[in-house]
Amino acid sequence: MANLTNSKKKVVVLGSGARKIGQAGEFDYSGSQALKAMREEGIQTVLINPNIATIQTSEGIADSVYFLPVTPHFVEEIIKKEQPDGILLAFGGQTALNCGTELYQNGILQKYGVEVLGTSVEAIMATEDRDLFVKKLNEIDVKTPISQAVESMEDAIAAARKIGFPIMVRSAYALGGLGSGICRNEEEFVTLCESSFAYSKQILVEESLKGWKEIEFEVIRDRNDHCFTVASMENFDPLGIHTGESIVVAPTCSLDEGELKMLQELSVKIIRHIGIVGECNVQYAFNSDTDDYRVIEVNARLSRSSALASKATGYPLAFVAAKLALGYTLDQIGEMDTPNSAYKAPELDYLICKIPRWDLTKFAGVSRQIGSSMKSVGEIMSIGKSFEEVIQKGLRMIGQGMHGFVGNENQHFDDLDKELSNPTDLRVFAIAEAFKQGYTIERLFELTKISTWFLEKLKNIYDYSIVLGSFNSIEEIPAEVLLKAKQLGFSDFQIARFAGKTRENMHKQALAVRSIRKKNNVLPTVKRINTVASEHPELTNYLYMTYDGQDHDIPFFKNEKSVVVLGSGAYRIGSSVEFDWCSVNAIQTARKLGYKSIMVNYNPETVSTDYDMCDRLYFDELSFERVMDVLDLETPRGVIVSVGGQIPNNLAMKLYHQDIPVLGTSPLSIDRAENRHKFSSMLDQLGIDQPAWKELTDMKDIYEFVDKVGYPVLVRPSYVLSGAAMNVCHNQDQLEKFLAAAAEVSKEYPVVVSQFLQNAKEIEFDAVAKDGEVVEYAISEHIEFAGVHSGDATLVFPPQKIYFETARRIKKISRKIAKELNISGPFNIQYLAKNNDVKVIECNLRASRSFPFVSKVLKRNFIETATRIMLDAPYNKPDNNAFDIDWIGVKASQFSFSRLHNADPVLSVDMSSTGEVGCIGDDFNEALLTSMISVGYSIPEKNIMVSSGDAKSKVDLLEPCKVLQKYGYNIFATKGTQRFLGEHGIEATIVDWPDEGEVGLNVMDMISKHGFDLIVNIPKNHTHRELTNGYKIRRAAIDHNIPLITNARLASAFISACCELKGEKNIQIKSWQEYKM
Repeated sequence: MANLTNSKKKVVVLGSGARKIGQAGEFDYSGSQALKAMREEGIQTVLINPNIATIQTSEGIADSVYFLPVTPHFVEEIIKKEQPDGILLAFGGQTALNCGTELYQNGILQKYGVEVLGTSVEAIMATEDRDLFVKKLNEIDVKTPISQAVESMEDAIAAARKIGFPIMVRSAYALGGLGSGICRNEEEFVTLCESSFAYSKQILVEESLKGWKEIEFEVIRDRNDHCFTVASMENFDPLGIHTGESIVVAPTCSLDEGELKMLQELSVKIIRHIGIVGECNVQYAFNSDTDDYRVIEVNARLSRSSALASKATGYPLAFVAAKLALGYTLDQIGEMDTPNSAYKAPELDYLICKIPRWDLTKFAGVSRQIGSSMKSVGEIMSIGKSFEEVIQKGLRMIGQGMHGFVGNENQHFDDLDKELSNPTDLRVFAIAEAFKQGYTIERLFELTKISTWFLEKLKNIYDYSIVLGSFNSIEEIPAEVLLKAKQLGFSDFQIARFAGKTRENMHKQALAVRSIRKKNNVLPTVKRINTVASEHPELTNYLYMTYDGQDHDIPFFKNEKSVVVLGSGAYRIGSSVEFDWCSVNAIQTARKLGYKSIMVNYNPETVSTDYDMCDRLYFDELSFERVMDVLDLETPRGVIVSVGGQIPNNLAMKLYHQDIPVLGTSPLSIDRAENRHKFSSMLDQLGIDQPAWKELTDMKDIYEFVDKVGYPVLVRPSYVLSGAAMNVCHNQDQLEKFLAAAAEVSKEYPVVVSQFLQNAKEIEFDAVAKDGEVVEYAISEHIEFAGVHSGDATLVFPPQKIYFETARRIKKISRKIAKELNISGPFNIQYLAKNNDVKVIECNLRASRSFPFVSKVLKRNFIETATRIMLDAPYNKPDNNAFDIDWIGVKASQFSFSRLHNADPVLSVDMSSTGEVGCIGDDFNEALLTSMISVGYSIPEKNIMVSSGDAKSKVDLLEPCKVLQKYGYNIFATKGTQRFLGEHGIEATIVDWPDEGEVGLNVMDMISKHGFDLIVNIPKNHTHRELTNGYKIRRAAIDHNIPLITNARLASAFISACCELKGEKNIQIKSWQEYKM
């Protein structure tokens, strides 16, 4: 062990809490790396992170884990109890930084003698507080945008007039550009400032550099002042679009040697001056015509870009930064004078491209324009030898139904010029359309300000699609044309679409291209990326495929004992870190059983794409074509498709038709469960109850069906994730609109309309089976009634409020289904229960989103059991009392509505949460309150506003309102609710609806003055006035950062828990390890 300046025995690591827009899976990755580095040094680690679905909160990573909120109160209590020597703040995103800074400023860290490891808090504040930042850089004559920090509206307007429009507004200490934007005039400026002040006491008014290039560097420095740039990255989009919203390429493409060198030297100068030890990210605005630059920001923590840079270069920044924080120097990490030393920057002979994934269609009313505030929910990274190859690969990876840059149908733009100059999430496809319409590169540059270097490369792709289209059939294409197309990133599907003359059965045509390609020996080669600081460089197989026509970098052996696990791809709403947890556990179990484990995944934010998680990592597409390429070379014992969510699940049948051994449940059974028609018929045969349903054949049948069951009805397509295009319809207009949308999403499979039950409990059954026998299971209940998507609902496990009879029926039905489908491996069934009637809504023959949650609360790893079963290995059977535990877990959802201007923050059957937390308590109130605080609710102090919706919700809220009155809260309510409460002896002050007169207290004024500590707004009916009034209240609550609950049952549970526990000081400080039988 190196001679360290500070020998620490116990260190606290702050995690980042729930995934939200601007702060996602990258912190699970960087935190896991830091914990790994600490463990190597024999240091005890204490992790605070309520995000129960992460890998870092699993067994064997940190010594003790607290599923508690990352807030000053809880962190202080844990420090008091654990008495650590040091704390790491740089590995949990903005959440950890803000919390750590506050503890430092309030003298808490000094009081308990806890040292901040790595970059000092002063240096962090110098990069976070804009004023200090500018002063600091002025000392060494480094240019920053002309800006003024203001704390009041008058100062803001004065500053704006001085600098001149257009103007950029940003808030200090905020996440992912929250509350920032570009204003063209004073009116826009005032509106934006109002909302920014709600999230931050200080905002910055600065010159707008829209249209300049945006360049980023990752820089590393040790305590001996050895310092260099690890990676240089260039944004495809010009400045004005947040880097988290932009396509990013590394290394930089359009800068010449001189420009690059100048910016690299500046970066090193800045880091030295600020005094950062560890890793840091510097962002520049750069004007190529004048060589003028501005430093936009410096992040003294691991950011989204550092996860990307680590994966792009094979230089594990988080791991190295954690070692540097302990006092190592760069020459002590990895072997000096070898490619694996951390002492100098890796050299790249390939390009990578990062593309964001948006899910904007899931939110009613959200503008699809992208700008300086972040809206994307995930990202991908593609690797290849040319820009053409990586951009096409990447556009397929984001999983939004695109086949690459060209060859996408149904792309229609009403006003192409507007689409190009005001970018939305579809801008890159607008460029393809513009080439089709004959736009020149000069014209495109004027409209988009995207560097001509990129535009020329995109034109190459378009031009080659014309070449492919000139052949009359697939068979005519010569080998050299196929190879060139492959080098430009065309998939077999795209080649078939351009050269094939029919549109029939595209999958079959793509297979034809594949066989011609193989005949002509046009095959991909496997390339390897070296990883720095690894102990066994030959074992870290970090691989990608490309068509450079040379040999493979690694050997392949037939008949090896190996298994391929397909990962979950880009994070999105409905599929995120939970499935990464499942993939990692599957791969580690296979490794434990002596298999060579092979992973395919391309998400740079994840732990599954870390270089030492498996024996071979293919950082490549999860498309049928690429998976087959991998399987042709690896010839494994089988493939696991049930742990990566919906993407691998959808490949099951295609792989089956190619005689690939799919491990676990047969693909024929998967198809029976996923295809609505087959599944429903099976339930009828087994005599299992389900909501009445009808398949869409023609509209007349549907209307007859609706007349029979009555509104509301549920419309849903087959084979989709997280309720995409799933909707509840309350009247005929909605029905017609939603049927069209669903048919669009699911072209090959039937759309189904079913009866929608109101006021029914929704219950989840997560389980693992072997040969149709259930081995272990977990039953959990939703607090909200059915109608809230299971990914958005608040989940309780073990369930508190279901009858024994209901639980008994659920187990019985689940056993029947498992037997009929002969399930081996993980599965999940969703039930509706009303009184004692139990109906089945759906069944997924794969791991579900709640697997990590129930595994950690029960302390039984479901995925390990499932993987052992799929590989025919021995597993330990639980005894009957394994399911009786004395504690309770509550999983709450994190919403990111504040990022999505104009979105209506109301929950429906389509999923809208971006992340979740899971907290444990000795009773329900404790677990619920802890998890609600973890997703950003605070315990209300005095004033609560209630507008309670329909009669049923009014009754639901009566009890909680009585409790509030008893505890001395002031209740404010809209007219109908106030009258109803009054009739039942509860006093409330009337507030007017937004569209009512000037006389009384108007709800909007109260909200903008922060007059409420909590708003409960239950949407009533679907009339226009109700929707707009309710919408205005809900949206105002979000825009003014006031906690909002839109579900009566959740509101009732939250209020009871607040009053019972009387404050966060009564929540126990107990680690996961302390809950024992």
